[in-house]
Amino acid sequence: MHDVRTVKAPSMPRLAAASLAGTAIEFYDFFVYGTAAALILGPLFFPTFSPLAGTLAAFGTFAVGFVARPLGSVLFGHIGDRHGRRPVLVVSLLLTGGATVAVGCVPTYDAIGVTAPLLLLLLRFLQGLGLGGEWGGAVLLTAEHAPAGRRALWSSFPQVGPAVGFVLANGVVLALSATLTESQFAQWGWRVPFWAAGALAVLGLWLRSSLPESPRFLEIDDHARVPFVEVVRSHWRLVLLTAGALSVGYAIFYAVTTWSLAYATERLGVSRNVMLACIMAAVVVKGALTPLAALLGDRYGRRPLCLAGCAAAALWMFPLVALLATGEPLPMFLGILGALVAFVTMFAVIAAYLPELYEPRVRCTGAAVGYNLGGVLGGALTPIAATALAEQGGRVPWGVGAYLTGIALLSLGCFALLPETRPAAVTVARPAMD
Repeated sequence: MHDVRTVKAPSMPRLAAASLAGTAIEFYDFFVYGTAAALILGPLFFPTFSPLAGTLAAFGTFAVGFVARPLGSVLFGHIGDRHGRRPVLVVSLLLTGGATVAVGCVPTYDAIGVTAPLLLLLLRFLQGLGLGGEWGGAVLLTAEHAPAGRRALWSSFPQVGPAVGFVLANGVVLALSATLTESQFAQWGWRVPFWAAGALAVLGLWLRSSLPESPRFLEIDDHARVPFVEVVRSHWRLVLLTAGALSVGYAIFYAVTTWSLAYATERLGVSRNVMLACIMAAVVVKGALTPLAALLGDRYGRRPLCLAGCAAAALWMFPLVALLATGEPLPMFLGILGALVAFVTMFAVIAAYLPELYEPRVRCTGAAVGYNLGGVLGGALTPIAATALAEQGGRVPWGVGAYLTGIALLSLGCFALLPETRPAAVTVARPAMD
């Protein structure tokens, strides 16, 4: 058994800040690709396709990252459950950062032909592999240090990281788009955000270099030999339920941050800068609301907030597409903001909820696999499906609203089948975090 007395407990604000910064950097890497896919990668890497087919192909390479994320959660979950949460944070950051920088160096189709999109696919796969491990390590390191009564609050800070990463990624793209000509942006400007990932990765490694190992991991004296096998054998139903439950969050987020960007600029003629500003403003509000929603999760429970968020999402998807179809900044902002408020009501407590559902010996693998499978179901296909559905309808893409509403109802059913885990209210025969 590990000697936990040798580990000095860090201050929770410092640990939360380091986790937030790390997830922000890794999600910056992931999101900058999504923005580039919506705006520029189609004509550069699939120039022989029609504009619609090129966008769909670019979103296809975007989806590869989601397919890789469950594989990353298996790989890094094994490391996290066998060797500790902390090593996961370092290796995943190096992998994601390196792949992102490399994307900025890939020649276009005009230079090297079909090799260009193939390299793009490979690097996007590596990005997803790294990000699949990042979430589990960052969340567990925070959640397993946090006091039980404030676990949702402290573990929500890594959940703020995606919002920070998104705003940072899109802010860089917006600044370049506003200062460069269309020709300059297409020739080299789009590469700059990818190159910047190198400096951010170095910063992230510095921030994480002094983080201590999780005390819960150090208390484990019987590590799972092959954590993924144990998860599949003993927790397969839980993994499927959590994946289905989380799919709506991914679908909402990537519908409003990736698909809507392409839809508004290509179909409605909205300025790229205006649409980016609308999305970024809504994401800023979403990030600010995350700790507040997490406090409610500590007070009233994880499951009630998740059910409320799913119900709100199901009711808001048709208003969302109607507001987007106006092409006017304020209605579009309100539509996106409403969707993200529903999203954050669920995802603010997920970083506490998922780890509490699994026993410590397989927690890194189980929580991460469920979380990232939800990304495949909700995030990988949504930009592709929404683009195709919007093309079939009129100005208002009602088919997209129906698609998103269906996913919300699926997730609502899955959350209804999951137990409550708030430490003061655990009544089921499942290991609590403590």
